[in-house]
Amino acid sequence: MKIRDAKQDELEFIREQRVAAYLEHSTVIPAAHWQALKQGISSEADRLHGSELIVCELDGEIVGSVVLFPANTDAYEGQLEELEYPEIRMLAVSPEARGKGVASALITECIQRSRAKNYQFIGLHTGEFMKQAIKLYTKHGFERLPHYDFEPANDGIIVKAFRLSI
Repeated sequence: MKIRDAKQDELEFIREQRVAAYLEHSTVIPAAHWQALKQGISSEADRLHGSELIVCELDGEIVGSVVLFPANTDAYEGQLEELEYPEIRMLAVSPEARGKGVASALITECIQRSRAKNYQFIGLHTGEFMKQAIKLYTKHGFERLPHYDFEPANDGIIVKAFRLSI
């Protein structure tokens, strides 16, 4: 398993892989919410100034990715106040590579990079329908911060906030 920064010529592949990884959620949320989510994870938000697009390779192939957004960034386009710590966003693992520790390796890399920059916390937000992701983040020690939850599409679906002390 190799963790590294993504290369410019890999962006399109990574975004397509991200959509494929999130596709399973399209059956449990309203179509309009899925379209908005799909648009967000396909957008150029992963290239926001100061963000780090990180990939995981297995046997020379990219099987997962994550974006580490810097602290004090409008990572959610006005939906939430800027937070004073980095945020993990758009974590995705190809369905074929699940269960191999890819997501945990990417989360650990984000934690290490944030710790190296002397941050005390790292955060993330995830849709309440992403049950496996919530289990994974909780296993890594992330705690809920309900006062930073938000409802992006006004459709009753809450994006839940989590934070880890590092």
